[in-house]
Amino acid sequence: MSIHEKLSEINSLMSYLNKEYPAETKAFVNFVQKSEEGPVLGRRMKELINVALSVAAQCEWCIAIHVKGALEAGASGEEVMAAGFMAVLMHGGPALMYLTPIRQAIEELGGEQKSA
Repeated sequence: MSIHEKLSEINSLMSYLNKEYPAETKAFVNFVQKSEEGPVLGRRMKELINVALSVAAQCEWCIAIHVKGALEAGASGEEVMAAGFMAVLMHGGPALMYLTPIRQAIEELGGEQKSA
């Protein structure tokens, strides 16, 4: 499944949840917004942290949305991959395999990437 398909699935899920479970969804979205507002870390750094956490959590949808967010916030493809490697440091081989969707997302979303 492409990164764009994963992002589309996220949008579809959020639309469904907003319609069918508005209170719960609003509470979650509010929590996310409040968590991301803090002034100490900028958006780029927060998204890079979220990339690493997404790898550690082994969530391909999270990887898709946070790689997109990191690239949009000005992170380079190499910075995004480096964040992924921080999860590998703490989580080992299984996390290493989740660098695959990071690589795919960087390529599909137009982030610069180190040549093979």
